[in-house]
Amino acid sequence: MKRERRPIVVVGGGVAGLVTALAAAPSPVRLLCRAHDGSGSASALAQGGIAAALDPDDSTAAHAGDTIEAGAGHNDAAAVRWLTGEAPGTIAWLQQQGVRFDRGADGRLQLGREGGHGAARIVHAGGDATGAALVHALRARVQSSAHVQWRGGVDVDALLLRDGAVVGVRTCDQRGRQQHIDAAAVVLATGGIGALFAHTSNPAGADGAGLALGLASGAAPRDLEFVQFHPTALDVGGHCLPLITEALRGAGARLLDAAGQPLMRGLHPLGDLAPRDVVARRVWQVQRAGGRVWLDATAVGGDWSLRFPTVLAACLAHGFDPRQVPLPVTPAAHFHMGGIATDLDGRSTLAGLHAVGEVACNGVHGANRLASNSLLEGVACGRRLGAALAIAAPVRGGPGSHRWVERGDGLPPASLAALRTLLWRAAGPVREASSLRDAWRACAAAADAGWQMRLAKSLLRAAALRRGSLGAHCRLDRGCPG
Repeated sequence: MKRERRPIVVVGGGVAGLVTALAAAPSPVRLLCRAHDGSGSASALAQGGIAAALDPDDSTAAHAGDTIEAGAGHNDAAAVRWLTGEAPGTIAWLQQQGVRFDRGADGRLQLGREGGHGAARIVHAGGDATGAALVHALRARVQSSAHVQWRGGVDVDALLLRDGAVVGVRTCDQRGRQQHIDAAAVVLATGGIGALFAHTSNPAGADGAGLALGLASGAAPRDLEFVQFHPTALDVGGHCLPLITEALRGAGARLLDAAGQPLMRGLHPLGDLAPRDVVARRVWQVQRAGGRVWLDATAVGGDWSLRFPTVLAACLAHGFDPRQVPLPVTPAAHFHMGGIATDLDGRSTLAGLHAVGEVACNGVHGANRLASNSLLEGVACGRRLGAALAIAAPVRGGPGSHRWVERGDGLPPASLAALRTLLWRAAGPVREASSLRDAWRACAAAADAGWQMRLAKSLLRAAALRRGSLGAHCRLDRGCPG
């Protein structure tokens, strides 16, 4: 009797997970995600587009140079060259999957410009709804693919290890029912950690759960200290804040202080389009001094319902018309450059465990991600990983002992809110030794209270050990201009 082939298990329904599942054909795939319909990913909220050197006057080398400059030179140069070289082909592949990118009257793809880019090379779909357009198209392709079995409404809370290799997962549904799934390989595509901070542009589900599980299982981390803070979230209070896309500044919006003066004047050659870490620290500095920062987009023309429908709807829902009045903005945790250490094929240091997208760190983003490289990475690396897994022999492990590695219980709501505030104050856009030390001690003392404490402890340790300032990691006590 022929034994049924164990599936590749992909955990996460954002762009990286969807693409990995598609690219793994014809191998059987089980795609698992928390939401029944696959919603709730950071990918679906992504307003920025996809960076690709498509203009005849642009080049993949220039794109790579901007990526490395934004990453403060901490990038893996070979990974950057590969990613930027893959970008034009990635756009073409997405079009084949049904993604309809915005075009001008001449029929050509519209190319926008965002912070840190020396040229207009950002492709959008649906104006500022690129992420949603990608997720919609890719989800439709996945759901019509015979090799993918989709299951929503489950959380992967444990990995099965046999002789040092990951060979399965355990799921738990909303009723507490558990299921064990044997796997030929496990892929974590669970997104970032923004929701562990008091203010974030991410959805609440971007809480680092996949990263915590991978680290608990013994996979090596990389660059955990590098967290990007987007400088322009709508400052309306609360935890998960509406993002105000950087493309608005590319279209002519300007950052102003309370006196109406240009916020970035004389601080960086690119002004309002300086890399995100530079702009976020400047906004933080003004707020720390008791001021507020405003984004004036009233000069941005065109049909906002086509160009910036997501921003327009979010602002109107909070009582602001961005076409008429400046918007109050604040930094917010946006993207984690660090994560589970992987190579470009998504392999972690733990046999059988792979990671892709924001939960992974292959070195391409360095110390600060360049705008609109995240969706690019998720698609390009997902295609590469899926194709590699489709031809790879399953990791079987030996016949010997096996063990379950659990992520563990989470923090109760009040404790989680306190941790978010602690991380915001100690590991936000600016940091210094004593606050990092005190926060680490607090997390270490409460490490048994919940997995979020243990993950925060690892991040704080990495931030304390990197004593110099680099990219998004700004140490006030080590020369960073806060």
